[in-house]
Amino acid sequence: MNKSTILVTGAAGFVGSHLCDFLVEKGLDVCGTYWKGDTFDNIEHLRNSVNFVECDITDKQRIEELIKKIKPEYIFHMAAQSYVVPSWQDPEETLLTNFMGTFYLLEAIRKAGIKPKIIIACSSSEYGLTEENEIPINEKKEFRPSSPYTVSKIGTDMIAYLYQKAYKMKIIRIRFFNIIGSRKKRDACADFAKGIAEIKKNKIEKLRIGNLNGIRDFTDIKDAIEAMWLLKDKGDFNEVYNVCSGKRYIVKEILDKLISLSKKEIKLQQDPQKNRIMDDPIFLGDSAKIKKLSRNIQNSLDTIL
Repeated sequence: MNKSTILVTGAAGFVGSHLCDFLVEKGLDVCGTYWKGDTFDNIEHLRNSVNFVECDITDKQRIEELIKKIKPEYIFHMAAQSYVVPSWQDPEETLLTNFMGTFYLLEAIRKAGIKPKIIIACSSSEYGLTEENEIPINEKKEFRPSSPYTVSKIGTDMIAYLYQKAYKMKIIRIRFFNIIGSRKKRDACADFAKGIAEIKKNKIEKLRIGNLNGIRDFTDIKDAIEAMWLLKDKGDFNEVYNVCSGKRYIVKEILDKLISLSKKEIKLQQDPQKNRIMDDPIFLGDSAKIKKLSRNIQNSLDTIL
């Protein structure tokens, strides 16, 4: 590939930074965007390996200039306001970033007259409120939004669908379920681990908790990256794919496990601010579609070999 043919938006974030690590390890040339408010904590080690460019995803003109300049062959669109609670506090900013930001990116690509392969990070939150008889959740389940963040990701998903259909763009939409790993912040697993560590260092006295009864589907960041890498060339542009483990984890069980690893007594304190206005009690994904794709690829390789 030529220089800067892979564009990663939101490169300073949790998923974006791990994706940059993965691409650099493969010896590829990467251009990564970051927002002016981002820190370089996740990507400091990549300063000499990735071409980092400041670019607010809501800056239409800046995005158009960037796309025209680098003409990427692959685009991984990871830039987003990715938290539920802040979306209630500032829904406008969430909608602008997630929906309009994606729209500006796709418009820039269309205007540039290029045909890159595009991976767009959507979210399992789009499925929203789910009944037990709808578990595990497959890609055909209807959307029942439970937060402004959810609405913004439905918009992201649907504008990508529209541009794929209307302009024949090579877009793969991925609905990620809960992804965990190093550098993750402001989710239950990360908050639990951080809080326990701070209690051990006597920085805080109690671990603040919210609802512990939720059921979630967690996927390691490395597996999520591998899924994107598989789908970028092998995925069907007419399809959307769940990326999930298909395994149930009760939030309280995760907390109990982390506490068991600590030698210090961990006191808990309920924090109403950690409770969502609307919560999705069960989130368990169906990964049958992507697993079938992976099996078909493996069977084809076995036949060739």
